[in-house]
Amino acid sequence: MSKLSHIDEGNRPAMVDVSHKQASAREALARSVVHLPDAVREAIDGDEIQSKKGPVFATAIIAGVMAAKRTHELIPFCHPLGLEKCDVTIEIEASDVIVECRCRVHHKTGVEMEALTGASVAALTIYDMCKALSHDIVIGETRLLAKRGGKEDFRHAD
Repeated sequence: MSKLSHIDEGNRPAMVDVSHKQASAREALARSVVHLPDAVREAIDGDEIQSKKGPVFATAIIAGVMAAKRTHELIPFCHPLGLEKCDVTIEIEASDVIVECRCRVHHKTGVEMEALTGASVAALTIYDMCKALSHDIVIGETRLLAKRGGKEDFRHAD
């Protein structure tokens, strides 16, 4: 028998049954790093990049929140969650853009995938909106930084 949570007794993919779990406060924080080449960094004006498509970071924030809310439509076995809070923040650190997505819900299952999806889609949006300036943009590490609630809490040790 598999120890993977999304494999049933017949070794087939399956959604986890959460009907027996108690709802509780859950929170997750994920990060994606976007490495910008010189051509894109030069387009940064203050804390934003204006492209032909519009304000890059503002659009990426909206895209990240929208994606987090629709994670269950993208990842086959994710439960649909009514997120109670989703914040996407973007900061510039040297030649990197740090995208973080924090999601909160009171539910029977966690929001790690929602936070990871929000951070990832925000990073992809930055790439999409800046690719006219350079195709040398690299979306680097995407990882879960922390989660709270459920069986156990987690914090990535830096």
